[in-house]
Amino acid sequence: MKKKNSVQKLLGFGTFTKYGIRTDSGEIVFFHVEPINISVLSAENIESKIQHLTMILSVIPELEILVTDSCESFDSNKVYVRKRLQEEKNPAVRKLLEADYHFLDEIQLEMSSARQFLFVMRFHHEKEEQIFHLINQAERAMAEHGFSVKRMKKPDIKRMLTLFFGTAISGEEIPDIEGENYLRGGFDVPEETN
Repeated sequence: MKKKNSVQKLLGFGTFTKYGIRTDSGEIVFFHVEPINISVLSAENIESKIQHLTMILSVIPELEILVTDSCESFDSNKVYVRKRLQEEKNPAVRKLLEADYHFLDEIQLEMSSARQFLFVMRFHHEKEEQIFHLINQAERAMAEHGFSVKRMKKPDIKRMLTLFFGTAISGEEIPDIEGENYLRGGFDVPEETN
């Protein structure tokens, strides 16, 4: 009998750890970087920020930068509505679909700048004490170079993953175990009809 792989296994995710998430290739720790509105900064301040980023990357060469959406992407919804518009014959329904499409367009424009910036550190064979020491060292270096960072904890990482994989509209909390709410009686399980 062939054993089926879970989605978690296929993606290479292991489990949440004390500091981040375990994957097939090691542990990953995420730091949320407080964004800076550079449109209000002078050219000299922008250049200074770039120099600070260059210095932090030279001080911590294994540091990676990750930019993700901090809210849902509406592209697939817009594709669906556009397809429905092409198929729909009823003028009243077409009018509603057009309104929906324009609404999604407006929201997407408003959310286009809704990004989150992360620093990422990967650990391959380090012990927990070493990871703790390296994380503290990195946070201190980031602060010294003018970055306001916060290490992401389990709920923050879960929210980021739900947005990345499109499993939640606004990144709301998801359970650790799929279907956990049904087991605890949190939702009514629909009865099967024959």
